[in-house]
This record gives sequence, C-alpha cells and structure tokens, in this order.
Amino acid sequence: MPKQPSGLADDEPACSIERSLQILGERWSLLVLREVFAGRHKFAEIQSSLGIATNLLSARLKVLVEAGVLHTQTYREPGSRPRQSYHLTAAGSDLRVVLAALQQWGDRHRPRPSGPSALRRARSTNRPVHVGFLDDDGREVPAPDVSMLSDTAPQA
Repeated sequence: MPKQPSGLADDEPACSIERSLQILGERWSLLVLREVFAGRHKFAEIQSSLGIATNLLSARLKVLVEAGVLHTQTYREPGSRPRQSYHLTAAGSDLRVVLAALQQWGDRHRPRPSGPSALRRARSTNRPVHVGFLDDDGREVPAPDVSMLSDTAPQA
C-alpha cells in the first residue's frame, strides 16, 4: 500500500486502528520491526533470526517500506552485489511504544514460566518502565479511566 502524502483516499477506513492494521496487522510485520529495533538491518540477519521464508520476508519488508515505516539504504559487502538494508523512519520509531505495549500485555497475560524474554528499562536510570496513558500534563491516567471516543461521539 503506497504511502499517502496527506489526507486519506476515499476508500480508506475511517478508523485509525483499522488503517494501522492494514500495514501492521500481519504477524510477521511486528516481528520484523522487533528485529530492526534490535539492530538487525540486513535481509539475511532478519531472515535468520526469525526463520521466516524469504518470500514472506520480502513481502513484509515491501509493505513496511511502501507504508513509510522503514526506508532502505544500499550497502555492499566486499565481493558481493549491492543490497538493501532496512532502517526505521520516524513513523517506524513511533512504533516502539506499540511493541512495548504488546510485550507488556504478553508478560502480564501470557507469561512464560521462566519470566519475560526482555525487560523494559530507562537507559538513563536503568529503572523499570511500563507503557501507560499520560494526560497533557504528563501525569499517568489509569487505563480504566481512559475513554476511546469516536469523532461523532459527544464529549463530556
């Protein structure tokens, strides 16, 4: 799906969750992004880490690049042909919180007996962090106190 420069096409869903899932809703997309966040940028590195079929990885990378989540850079290993590496765009970087929220949910509701596979920590303090809702003043709002209002719903 090509990146929309501004506004929405007439046939695009009104719901931003549905529009996001058009790009990210396939399982491999989020796992590919996890690998890029972990510093794996080359096709072979991503493929080896995930064990994904090359045709599936090619398709996922194409969607993520066309959607503006990843961009490519050409590199060349000595004695090899030029290849593409994959890097986060600003839109891709913004997905860090989405992946962290999925990880947090999985740790809480689908825990492994051996514990989490990764921990979320602040780099500056090494203190644990969690994903949550913040108000305009930066104060955390408990999840049950958050309403998801449609653009047509009356606001109280």
